[in-house]
Amino acid sequence: MTHEPTPSPGAGPAVVARAMVRRFGATVALDGLSFELARGELLGLVGPDGAGKTTAIRALAGLLALDGGEARVLGADPLSGANRERLGLMPQQYSLYRDLTVEENLHFFARLYVLPRAVYRERKERLLAITRLDRFTDRRADALSGGMYKKLALACALLHEPEVLLLDEPTNGVDPVSRRELWALLHEFVHGGMTVLVSTPYMDEAERCSRVALVHRGRALLDGEPGALIARFEDEAYEVHGGDRERLDAALAAHPAVLAASPAGARLKVVVARGARDEVARAIAPLGAELEPTHPDFEDLFLARIREAA
Repeated sequence: MTHEPTPSPGAGPAVVARAMVRRFGATVALDGLSFELARGELLGLVGPDGAGKTTAIRALAGLLALDGGEARVLGADPLSGANRERLGLMPQQYSLYRDLTVEENLHFFARLYVLPRAVYRERKERLLAITRLDRFTDRRADALSGGMYKKLALACALLHEPEVLLLDEPTNGVDPVSRRELWALLHEFVHGGMTVLVSTPYMDEAERCSRVALVHRGRALLDGEPGALIARFEDEAYEVHGGDRERLDAALAAHPAVLAASPAGARLKVVVARGARDEVARAIAPLGAELEPTHPDFEDLFLARIREAA
């Protein structure tokens, strides 16, 4: 196989997805998905299950071919393998050898990357320390908690010190404390110059990214810096106080000015088209409910854009 020439460091964006299309039979997983990731940036692909996030990451990792569009990582086609040693991947599914210990898994990946022994020892000690797995080196992978397993998978993906790290829902099924610790690790790596692309179904994690692409049905509905996206949100967010939940759900779902409705603890949160507050307030007043202004978040933004797209 003839490899493409490896671009010089710092030349152009680290990751480019341009109108990517991928079908699985009648299912369209990617429908023109586009985004770019600058070097040293942390971009989040945020969206629900089935949005196309995993397919996009697999295409960028060179694990599947596109039916249309283009994917580039560090200037090369991922399928060419030209930059494979400069790329790290942490897949969503369990991919480690579960009958091997923490240290045995790390040693296996070190052999896979052909790391010299001295280099492996130094990197292993550092990664075990920052992931706080140094006390569990003799524990088998299948005996680790969900959060510890994800940390081990991350350490294995980082052993060869990749320039670009692709993470597919790394915090899925992980407890809140481990989620926070994993994100702290990602920010540490980005601060050191690494480029990170991470997918997540959790809207609250969008604010942890340098930039986010909100993905739905294989397309990016929005792309930008988290604070700027929220600041540009033109609709209005409210909490609904009082009333019967079941009757309110039906009334809000039927109202054309209500762009989104979602639970917020014991209350409902709604996104209303700008200028339509009084109209919606009159509709729910007979149900014993009223609207109270609140700040929009990424879930509000995403649900409103999904309804607009539909």
